Amino acid sequence: MTTTDLSHYDPAPAIPPVVDQATWQAELDALRRREKAATRELDAIAAQRRRLPMVKMPDYTLEGAFGPVRLVDLFDGKHQLIVYSHMWHPGDEYQCGGCTFFTSQFTRLEFLGAYDARFVIVTQGSIDEALAYRHRVGNQMSWYSTANSTFGADVGAPPHAGFALNVFLRDGEDVYRTWHTDGRGVEQVSHVFPLLDVLPFGRREEGEDSPAGWPQGETFGDWPEPQDIAGWYGDA
Repeated sequence: MTTTDLSHYDPAPAIPPVVDQATWQAELDALRRREKAATRELDAIAAQRRRLPMVKMPDYTLEGAFGPVRLVDLFDGKHQLIVYSHMWHPGDEYQCGGCTFFTSQFTRLEFLGAYDARFVIVTQGSIDEALAYRHRVGNQMSWYSTANSTFGADVGAPPHAGFALNVFLRDGEDVYRTWHTDGRGVEQVSHVFPLLDVLPFGRREEGEDSPAGWPQGETFGDWPEPQDIAGWYGDA
């Protein structure tokens, strides 16, 4: 397990100015107006997302823990499916740190059943490698392999390339792709980044718009390594 290196941060960084309660409340109220406007905009974006058209998907066959499974089987009887495509490099003991960190958040997904939905991981690795890695890092999600399918490439996550988040809708035996994002777009389904963004020092990443003297280091520099995740949560 690695140890986080904090040597790149000033041990006594600048801090926000200290003011009286009334001044603080006035500044908070001004910020709250922007926060509420952003919330309303996010509501409008979600409303537009619900009105997106969709595209029919082929009848892909993937690999699950108990053998081949059709894409429609991933729904497990639900009508909605969220799929995270985990980056994969065959043969590596530890896979993408960002994907490993991101997916380690999702440990309580049973609530999605009440919303007629499911959330799973797919990867270009073989199913045996994928399940072994899931065990190694203590991941709690359901994993499937697209190693013998074009599914990953067709939804924005080809072999040896990036990650992606896709959403699908089932109508009987037919499956439709309704939404896709990648890059920073996946942050919206994470609790990690909103937690960091409410901290006084934020994400502490270079290029972040912070006051002079705020601690900042390499972007992603404070993210845990896959070995850290394995040490915290792994079953090995």
